[in-house]
Amino acid sequence: MILIAAPVFTTCSHLLLRHSDHSSSSPLRYESFNRRKISRFRSVSAASSSSLLPQPPLRPDKASELRALWKRFWKVAAPFWFSEDKDQARLRLAVVFALTLATTGISVGFNFLGRDFYNALANKDQEQFTKQLLYYLCGFAGGIPFFVLRDYAKETLSLKWRSWMTKYYLQRYLKDQSFYKIQSQSMIDNPDQRIVDDLSSFTGTALSFSLTLFSATIDLISFSNILFTIYPPLFVVLLLYSFGGTAISVFLGKGLVNLNFLQEKKEADFRYSLVRVRENAESIAFYGGEQNEMQLLLRRFRSAFDNLTELLIASRNLEFFTDGYRYLIQILPAAVVAPMFFSGKIEFGVINQSVSAFNHILGDFSLVVYQFQAISAFSAVIDRLGEFDDLLDNNISRDPSNTVEEIELTYESVERSSLQDSNGTIQSRENQKLLEIEALTLQTPTNGTTLVHNLFADIYDKDHLLIMGPSGSGKTSLLRAMAGLWRSGKGKITFYLNSQDDSTQEKCDSSGKRSSGDILFLPQRPYMVLGTLRQQLLYPAWSTSMEATPGGSKIDGSPPLRIRDDGMDKPTTDDLMRTLEKVRLGHIVDRFGGLDSLHEWSSVLSLGEQQRVAFARLLLSQPKLALLDESTSALDEANEAHLYQQIQSAGITYISIGHRQTLTKFHNKILHISTADSKSMEGNWRMEDANAIESIRGA
Repeated sequence: MILIAAPVFTTCSHLLLRHSDHSSSSPLRYESFNRRKISRFRSVSAASSSSLLPQPPLRPDKASELRALWKRFWKVAAPFWFSEDKDQARLRLAVVFALTLATTGISVGFNFLGRDFYNALANKDQEQFTKQLLYYLCGFAGGIPFFVLRDYAKETLSLKWRSWMTKYYLQRYLKDQSFYKIQSQSMIDNPDQRIVDDLSSFTGTALSFSLTLFSATIDLISFSNILFTIYPPLFVVLLLYSFGGTAISVFLGKGLVNLNFLQEKKEADFRYSLVRVRENAESIAFYGGEQNEMQLLLRRFRSAFDNLTELLIASRNLEFFTDGYRYLIQILPAAVVAPMFFSGKIEFGVINQSVSAFNHILGDFSLVVYQFQAISAFSAVIDRLGEFDDLLDNNISRDPSNTVEEIELTYESVERSSLQDSNGTIQSRENQKLLEIEALTLQTPTNGTTLVHNLFADIYDKDHLLIMGPSGSGKTSLLRAMAGLWRSGKGKITFYLNSQDDSTQEKCDSSGKRSSGDILFLPQRPYMVLGTLRQQLLYPAWSTSMEATPGGSKIDGSPPLRIRDDGMDKPTTDDLMRTLEKVRLGHIVDRFGGLDSLHEWSSVLSLGEQQRVAFARLLLSQPKLALLDESTSALDEANEAHLYQQIQSAGITYISIGHRQTLTKFHNKILHISTADSKSMEGNWRMEDANAIESIRGA
């Protein structure tokens, strides 16, 4: 029913969307007046659909917009109802519609009870009045639970739908590093808000509208017959009143859609600026940039404030009409049938019955009038989620410039490669090849600027490589290519994994991702997860038990995820303590109250301490190959030397980026990268033997 209701809704929404600028999109976050509108939307027991209104013929361009909106709605809404949970979801939906049907029947019953009640009152029939009053009280006692249970069933189904969709979108957002590509290439704004706010709004509003359409259908069947029986001209008055009200509402509120789009974007920009102040508090304090930040924050707030002022004025103008429209219907049906009462053709209770039936049917016809802002907001939600969904389905274009060539990144198991190098020579276990780079030309993903040209390199076990060069020459970009973050360019990068079984090749090819047990990347500024000190050390190789909800159950009922797939056991508390001592951080356990203490670690630990935590992760996870991007830049030379000695003792092969000459003694090879010349086709790199350089220096 939800998916069937969508064409009706999109037809109504089309009247609004044609006035808006779809080029801007931003996360939906209802302001107070929007919340008030939506609460009204959900409280109307017999609201409905504009499919009952005659629609003007759509021109081809408008028809295509309508089809696009419907297609996006279907694409976002359908997966849940055809998922592995479809049977339970459809059963819950059937229960909601059954309860809705029951509440409509109860409303019809109250319509007749009201007629007899007021007839007894007008006739001064105390006995009949007492009897009807008793019927009314019994009806309330029996009917109210159905209304409560209907709303409860609807909200729980909406929550279940939102929970499924949140997990569905999170899995796709975090798959194949889509989150990184979206952020690094600025593809869309605020994906976090789309997952949090838009999904919540979409599920609740879609379900509410579907119930509204269902109620409207039953209302029309039930109350139209009542209205025709009382006085046919009253039905004609109803049609004219609803058609006129819809046309005037669309005219008065045509600017609201675009104002809502702009408001959400401006609010998101202001909120993002505040988050940046919080995350960069120390840097701002060092620079003394408080006044600059104040000016930026006030400028963004002023922009949101000015737009909100326009939005409130537009809403005020619309409410002048909609409030009058809503209150006039309290007397309009009575005014139409009053002459019949005065002439004695109908009883007094029939006036009340006609008012009730009139209100029910008018609510069905007047969806646009009553819910203009709610519909426009929902249209925006469909547009934003549809845009996000399309982006995730297209697997995030890696190169916006549409470059045809792409770097080939593959993972081969040692058994599959039979321990042979490219010229067929058999390798020993002690000299196993870990990485092979062939004819690699690396370009920036945004504008195609060449950073590295025609690079060849082989890395064997214990063959430590240091990458050096001027800033901006492409050192970190080369590691991004190795990590699979950048694919712009051409050439081939092959990793040789030390698998424990024959499934490694198939697993790596199908997933397209490296295992945390094989390769680990350490950035210059380590990522500090939200959690305990224990969780900092176990990241990313092992996950800890999922947080329990207050009721004691896990978030989705699934078992804790174990990321390591190479059979390596999770480190014990003693292992963690010994590793902290190895990186000279043993004192922080007592300093912060134990391994399970919770702190904002990126704030309470210095950058040097954070880098040592990253090395502790490296020692615990024991990868075959580590990629270090200036991972000791915040450390003194003594601590730097100590950490490199630790990972050498652990048997980890590493590739480092650095500027200090003291790093050369911890590496066997040095790759020098110079700034690429766009006019030259020669390689901008050279490989040197680090041991030979150290010997020359020693001499």
